[in-house]
Amino acid sequence: MSILASQQPAPHDAPGCAYVDGAFIPLADARIPMLDRGFVRSDATYDVTHMWKGQFFRLDDYIERFYASMAGLRMEIDETPAELRALILEAARRSGLEDAYVQMTCTRGVPPAGSRDPRMCKNRLSLFVQPFVWISRPEQQESGLKMVVAKTPRIPSEAVDQRIKNFHWLDLTRGIFEAYDQGADVAVHPSIHGGLTEGAGFNIFCLKGRTLSTPAEGIFEGMTRRTVIELAPSHQLEVAVGRVNAEQLYEADEVFLTSTAGGVMPVREIDGRLVGNGRPGPVTLSLRKAYWALHEHPDYTTALTGAEA
Repeated sequence: MSILASQQPAPHDAPGCAYVDGAFIPLADARIPMLDRGFVRSDATYDVTHMWKGQFFRLDDYIERFYASMAGLRMEIDETPAELRALILEAARRSGLEDAYVQMTCTRGVPPAGSRDPRMCKNRLSLFVQPFVWISRPEQQESGLKMVVAKTPRIPSEAVDQRIKNFHWLDLTRGIFEAYDQGADVAVHPSIHGGLTEGAGFNIFCLKGRTLSTPAEGIFEGMTRRTVIELAPSHQLEVAVGRVNAEQLYEADEVFLTSTAGGVMPVREIDGRLVGNGRPGPVTLSLRKAYWALHEHPDYTTALTGAEA
């Protein structure tokens, strides 16, 4: 079979909407230039928010974090936070979706011919809306996830500040393969200093007694993680943000992951060892229920009403 004959056409009926170069287009048609440093150098930042049952969750918080990430990488876009908010709402409205994964991205842009100087680039905003993405689907969460502690360390924050959401995922991708090779679902990465950090798109919590522990080192400070920390007092839980090691996970009463792509997700097994009785624990389930209940709370949600055609 020839190379041309083996190529598959783009799925132009794929659901979703994108905003690229100042225009709304079908997601399947969205492109960035080959020479954009976001593509050739991973010189980009992004953030991911979500819409659930037609309403965004903590949209302004996600936008604020996106602008903080851009500032951390010395990037700027022309759009104000209010203008970006309006673009996100309009793209979501045009997508026709009720439950959606929404990504906003800033790439460094294309440098002048022959230049390697990032200061010469015009930073580029793009965003897209697609059907909601799950790390662990609700039916999978009923039994809980199998996890391993990866041997691959997380890229240290001394090199790449993990508080800035980035595309440096080769360590995380190695962890994904480590998990799959061991018959597990996900992997959490150690730091080069020995404690645990995070996994591919998620933070981690472990519960012992009434204390929730979550790593502070080498992590992206997730919005779902923030929400769980905020919910903890109403569940009579103390939160310890600091060093967490593998032994704490092995000895924990409950372990769960947090992510925009799935919420609060129970872990039932780590490195072949059962967590608790091997079933999702009551605190995890209570926090999961409370997290999703906030998706109907007016203080946390933004409806699509008011989006302009």
